[in-house]
Amino acid sequence: MTMSIPLSIALFLTIWWTVLFAVLPFGVRSQHEDGPVEGGTDPGAPVRPLLLKKALATTAITAVIFAGVYYYVEKYTG
Repeated sequence: MTMSIPLSIALFLTIWWTVLFAVLPFGVRSQHEDGPVEGGTDPGAPVRPLLLKKALATTAITAVIFAGVYYYVEKYTG
């Protein structure tokens, strides 16, 4: 069985969002932990969320996982 392009895209995006939610908490420091809280914001708000760095890491991790799933589907399903 060959994985179709729409299925591949849907699978990649599903894995990407799942990995993103696992990666988001890494390295986050809240305003409360870091020092003074900015007026009008939640004390638990992150000081520097580093979203671009996390998005790139998520994409790299997802590519590895997707490659494994794709290999398995192509090799072992009939």
